[in-house]
Amino acid sequence: MPHETTDHRPDVAGVTVLQSLSRIRETTNPYLVQLLASLPGDVRIELFSWRRALLGRYDVLHVHWPEVIFRRSTRWKTIAARSLYALLLARLRLTRTALVRTAHNVEPYEGADRVEQRLIDATDRATTWWVTLNDFTPLPPGALSRMIPLGCPPETYSARPASAPVPGRLVHFGLMRRYKGIEELIAAFRTIADPAASLHLVGRCDDPGFREVIEREASKDDRVVARLEHVSDADLADEVADAELVVLPYRAMHNSSALILALSMARPVLVPSNDVTRAIAAEVGQAWVQRYEGALEPGALLAALAAAREARTEPDPDLSRRRWSEIGLAHGEVYRAAASRRQADGAGTRTVIR
Repeated sequence: MPHETTDHRPDVAGVTVLQSLSRIRETTNPYLVQLLASLPGDVRIELFSWRRALLGRYDVLHVHWPEVIFRRSTRWKTIAARSLYALLLARLRLTRTALVRTAHNVEPYEGADRVEQRLIDATDRATTWWVTLNDFTPLPPGALSRMIPLGCPPETYSARPASAPVPGRLVHFGLMRRYKGIEELIAAFRTIADPAASLHLVGRCDDPGFREVIEREASKDDRVVARLEHVSDADLADEVADAELVVLPYRAMHNSSALILALSMARPVLVPSNDVTRAIAAEVGQAWVQRYEGALEPGALLAALAAAREARTEPDPDLSRRRWSEIGLAHGEVYRAAASRRQADGAGTRTVIR
């Protein structure tokens, strides 16, 4: 995939970036919150509204999950949002406004219907510059891109005083989604005979049907605690600190902030083996990233738990490549490069609307 230098600046001082999130709430993805806080001073940030997106002035639109922009709670709201999004893509094309897209995942988490997939494909075609979070993200042929890794979590986690884990405690945390293999984790854990073992599931579940599945399976073993709610950073830090092993058995793991958060607190993780997780293990230290092949089996849990106890004698995970100060500067360079690219593409041409 082409990778051009991103040391470009638009003709005007600074660059205005419209982010695809509309507001910052307690439940906003921490990655987005930290990204906005880390951007350099010459990057002016606007938060998303349809009025601002369609009528406002900005140099770059930064999209993270396109489907989030136009997924709504009712059919008619969804139709309206999809129509507005199609207008937005047309507006970007006519005004030669740059689109930067961060490829968080290979496919939408909950899948996409035919219309939604067309809008995602149109977003791909309109993207000026891609940001990938690892070296293994597939991109369209000829795409301009820069790899900027996931950053370390807030200091709430890394600054927490060190404490010993609870013996036998396994923890799975984050937004509870069907692709994360939670049912398989519960089933594998239930075969472990050790009465001192425990499994905590911590995080919000927005899918009522899936919530019922988790609660039903968890209720079959008193050692399983399902805390299916949004928890504060401090509470989550306590849960992760109690873990001897963090287990993230995603059926398709491509990027995971939960994995980086656990490592930042010096907690070993168990994850599926693939190119991404093998690369992270090489980066931070093999002992900290235990991996398994195929389906999650009880033997993999027990082996990883034993290895986790050995990992505590190793140096802490090396996350020096994931400093937010560097990540913010790199995004600023991408924004400026994308804006310059679109200006150069339009040099000597005019858009005439008849």
